[in-house]
Amino acid sequence: MNSESFDTKAVGPRIRMMMPLLTPLEAKVVDTVFAMRDFSDETSLKQIADDAGVSEAMVVKITKKLGFSGYRDFRTAVSQYNRQPTAEMHQELSVEDTSREIVQKVFRTSINALEETLSILDMVAFDKAADLIHSAKHRDFYGVGGSAQIARDVSHKFLRIGVRASVFDDVHMMLMSAALLTEGDIAIGFSHSGNTTAIIEALQLAKRNGAQTIAVTNYNSSALAQAADVVLCSTAQGSPLMGENAAARIAQLNILDAVFMAVAQRDYESAERNLDRTMSAVKSKRKDRLS
Repeated sequence: MNSESFDTKAVGPRIRMMMPLLTPLEAKVVDTVFAMRDFSDETSLKQIADDAGVSEAMVVKITKKLGFSGYRDFRTAVSQYNRQPTAEMHQELSVEDTSREIVQKVFRTSINALEETLSILDMVAFDKAADLIHSAKHRDFYGVGGSAQIARDVSHKFLRIGVRASVFDDVHMMLMSAALLTEGDIAIGFSHSGNTTAIIEALQLAKRNGAQTIAVTNYNSSALAQAADVVLCSTAQGSPLMGENAAARIAQLNILDAVFMAVAQRDYESAERNLDRTMSAVKSKRKDRLS
């Protein structure tokens, strides 16, 4: 990534995805930069070093570790990213906020996550994921906590078009499932951090048994991403109160909604036929308003 070839919208997301590779001190320097509201093309290397309490040489080293040619290249990229309209959407919640301000900030954070996730979405990985899900014999989804809810939502969508998937949120059940997967099957691990041990171990076991694996995560450099054949990556800015998970969940649901559509497209007639059947099956359970 350099200032001549980067996608401006993707600068922030790509830097955030590299954060797991940084040491705590290196991450502190990056956080210092993004916390500066007046960071611009005029911000000196010395100012960053002084504010972060590190040497100028360390700042340069960190910018290179993030994929830039040096501090000036990093400064240009981040300055242009900060001038993007979506960058202004992200504002931290405050105890003084009115209800209207709370609603606006929450919505804008989600909109920002969607815009930035779209800017970094790997379309090759997207198509590969759709192909694998469509052609798989068995599809097992792994997730715990909030990630399990995403897995269930995705499984529900696929069932509507006749694409069956099983969801596991228990550590033992995940490993049992992974032990039975073989070639032609697929395992999908959902983890915002990409560091959830239970999901990583299940995906690794499934892969050793010949199954294809997909990771849905916020960090493409995470342990889960490294263990998967295909990575679908969301991105969201963190905040002390909201964290990253809330906005990232919205982004991940949208990625999987798009995957769902792509899978349906691969056999549209069958998807349409199964959708009619499943909708008819539950129609009697709906109390629709009579015309």
